[in-house]
Amino acid sequence: MDRRPDFDDIRPYYEDELPDAMRRISKSESFPLLASYVYPAEDVKAVRERIRSFKTFADFQLDTMRQVNAQIIKRSITEFSCHGLEQLDKQKQYLYVSNHRDIMLDASLLQYALTDNGFETTEITFGANLMSSPLIIDIGKSNKMFRVERPGGGAKEFYKSSLHLSEYIRYALLEKKQSVWIAQRNGRTKNGIDATDQGIIKMFGMSRTDDKIKSLAELNIVPMSISYEWESCDILKTLELYQSKFGKYVKKPGEDLNSILTGIIQPKGNVHIEIARPITIEDLLPFENMPNNEYNKTVAKLLDSRIVSAYRLFPNNYIAHDLRFGNLHFSENYTKAQKETFLKYLEKLEQYDNCDVDQLKDIFLGIYSNPVDSKINLK
Repeated sequence: MDRRPDFDDIRPYYEDELPDAMRRISKSESFPLLASYVYPAEDVKAVRERIRSFKTFADFQLDTMRQVNAQIIKRSITEFSCHGLEQLDKQKQYLYVSNHRDIMLDASLLQYALTDNGFETTEITFGANLMSSPLIIDIGKSNKMFRVERPGGGAKEFYKSSLHLSEYIRYALLEKKQSVWIAQRNGRTKNGIDATDQGIIKMFGMSRTDDKIKSLAELNIVPMSISYEWESCDILKTLELYQSKFGKYVKKPGEDLNSILTGIIQPKGNVHIEIARPITIEDLLPFENMPNNEYNKTVAKLLDSRIVSAYRLFPNNYIAHDLRFGNLHFSENYTKAQKETFLKYLEKLEQYDNCDVDQLKDIFLGIYSNPVDSKINLK
């Protein structure tokens, strides 16, 4: 496979770049802290030597990154499950288009499930704003992450950036023979409503414009849905949505890193990934004669229907819906004890007495109850 220098600004590391990256990681100031989390029973010096010995993606991912996920599951997840991979071919490459609830875990837990089921890991889109330090860059690019820029220079820059990303994704899938994970929208879903941005569909097709059906079909798009019993960063999302009601929300320095750490540490209860039915050429052919904008919108809705159908509702979702609308319509889906646990958790919002607590609670309940309405609206 030829190397493409035109992708040097966004690509992951090449494998021959990994040894130097491993040495830099092992020498970082944060290494002892990271080592104690990932390998709690091992001496830091031994971990440092282990990291320095890695020469391939498989070395790093099947040892260190797998252990990262194992620790997250052990410390903050009651049960992790994945269903649907059995319908996929281990010899094929797929473009996993996922709902997006946690900055790191959505993609990271998929990698854990893939390796657990004998699949290769994917390349992963990673916002350029998150590549905030040399250490994060080294860890990310060694974990097959590639940068997604968020251009602010007008329509021309946005087009160039979108085309560049589209070309790289097609190159990764068809030439590098690497599967890819990407979120269905720019940024996490904050309000619990999973909706595919039709601009994402448009971006996919920008790198092949001669046949819009084949352009998408050859990417082997697989919708996937990740569901958290306790929504990742739920209180942080509530506060952000509340502040957004009064003007444009501006992120504070270090906020993304705080969200990553909160998502890792926060108890999440049960977490489930459902791999939905892939998008086939037969699915797309009925849309062949649509104008491009309508075509992109229709394909986005097709993904939405599969992502929402695949989303697993937990008792918390039904409890929140009944509380928000003042009824017991879904009471058969939860117990009295589960409701009491949820109400106790809801009381945490009362500490933010500089806000309208009733509004905070309504926003919080919406995060959990909106997935129920999304399911209802599918029918």
